[in-house]
Amino acid sequence: MNLHEYQTKQLFANYGIPIPNGVVARSAQEAQAAAQTLGAAQGTGGDAGWVVKSQVHAGGRGKAGGILRAYSPVELDDVANRLLGMHLVTPQTGPAGLPVNTVLIEPLCTIVRELYLGAVIDRARERIVMMASSAGGMDIEEVAAHHPEQLLTVVVDPVVGLQAYQCRQIGFALDLTAAQVNSLTQIMLNLYRLFTEKDASLLEINPLVVTAQGDLLAIDAKLNLDENALYRHPAFEALRDTSQEDAKETTARQFGLNYITLDGNIACMVNGAGLAMATMDLIKLHGGEPANFLDVGGGTTAAKVAEAFKLIVSDQKVKAVLVNIFGGIVRCDLIAEGIINAVREVGVAIPVVVRLEGTNVVQGKELLRNSGLSIITADSLDEAARKAVGAAC
Repeated sequence: MNLHEYQTKQLFANYGIPIPNGVVARSAQEAQAAAQTLGAAQGTGGDAGWVVKSQVHAGGRGKAGGILRAYSPVELDDVANRLLGMHLVTPQTGPAGLPVNTVLIEPLCTIVRELYLGAVIDRARERIVMMASSAGGMDIEEVAAHHPEQLLTVVVDPVVGLQAYQCRQIGFALDLTAAQVNSLTQIMLNLYRLFTEKDASLLEINPLVVTAQGDLLAIDAKLNLDENALYRHPAFEALRDTSQEDAKETTARQFGLNYITLDGNIACMVNGAGLAMATMDLIKLHGGEPANFLDVGGGTTAAKVAEAFKLIVSDQKVKAVLVNIFGGIVRCDLIAEGIINAVREVGVAIPVVVRLEGTNVVQGKELLRNSGLSIITADSLDEAARKAVGAAC
């Protein structure tokens, strides 16, 4: 689950991480009120004015025109009107972009240096890794690829946690002053505490700036939360912005389905993430393109199957459906009943290829054959993939 910048900064403030004063606005009128709250601009020089930042779940906002400056109340009104309601397209959004329903308004500040600071889970090491770089404000992936010597990393031992000496080593390597090293140490310790206590999977400050006064300030903020741990943080559900998510993925979550939209034209409905990946691989092997990842779960029901069918056929680019179910926990005859009911209820007009295996598979296949529907059956996954690719052509 992703949070907006302003939501992440609220958490930063709770954990003692320095952030600019900022006000959220959802209309030009609220933007004007925010300007009064933050203080009037005094001209076009120095720190005078405001920065207006589009709130979308994607990086690259500045380069895409989603972060603008304003130096007068009139200009602020114009900027807010331009940003609010637009669909911002960045390299991370896809061609459709994401809607801008909210902006964050902050006073401008004079920046002396831009640094990068982040934390991520290194699955190979099974550790949290803290990262820092003197190349703040840039895409960290580019820094890692072309200037790896500028990326500093600290691997955290989960038994003792992040240690102050590790933070100081980062601070000295970034050529900070003694006072700034102390500030960075506190920021890193607080970030690590936030990361672990809130079950984050990614946390970034890019840039963490050194101001003209020599202070460290988190100008930007990004936080991704582990969906699997949200049951421990029920309050976070209120922070979810479904306007930033794929509508079908939002619907799938309501029915306990794991669904991800892809670019192909063969819809997949599978029980089990590993089996779903294998199914998608075979579709690709035979020259097709999967339209989605859909895991209905090991203990799926006929009702879930029906909802899954409604979901996948709502995608207009889908030309065929491949159902691949292994009946271990669930019986194949029950799944067959769910498929038949779903095809009839939804009125599926595109080819449906079904491969069943496992408990009561014979009864399940018999139900499909006697359904009177044009359902294509297959005895193996390879055969099912070939038939689905052929049917989609």
